[in-house]
Amino acid sequence: MGELILLRHGETQWSRDGRHTGLTDVPLTPPGEAAAAALAPVLAGRDIRAVFASPLQRAVLTAGLAGLADVKQDPDLREWDYGGYEGMTTPQIREQRPGWYLWRDGVIPGDADHPGETAQQVGARADAVLARVTPLLAEGDVVLVSHGHFLRVLTARWLGLDPAGGRMFRLGTGTLCTLGAEHGEPVIISWNVPAC
Repeated sequence: MGELILLRHGETQWSRDGRHTGLTDVPLTPPGEAAAAALAPVLAGRDIRAVFASPLQRAVLTAGLAGLADVKQDPDLREWDYGGYEGMTTPQIREQRPGWYLWRDGVIPGDADHPGETAQQVGARADAVLARVTPLLAEGDVVLVSHGHFLRVLTARWLGLDPAGGRMFRLGTGTLCTLGAEHGEPVIISWNVPAC
């Protein structure tokens, strides 16, 4: 059985500044591009069966810079829709909602382009992705290029946890993780590994 390889996109200005970046399509910074390119040698020796990426440019460009070919865009891999908190930092949100914590308190609705999602809705998207890609692991590795909170939820679902269990898996930009199995049970093989 192959491994499920998760790549979080490289740094953006918003991720660097701690701004919640859901559906806003921001580009990678030069350091973000360099981190994405540094993933290429790590992936070069893998038996990759399929590659899927969020349609947002920060994920698509990360996939290309990491040397991945035949990338299929999957809208279910997009980031959590932060609704009315899109573009805000946690300290800014806490000025309005003291003690706010995404995994516990969720988001407020935003405009028509950012209606917001619950953890359960993000979990349903992660479940749909896992249902599509898990059969492909019989033929080799599968790479998913996506976003921090989404990949954390997907990992929780891989492990059979509630979507909010993603809170336990901190994930930096431009990093690689691998999920697999041990004795037929889902496990984390590596987590939050920078390319260099």
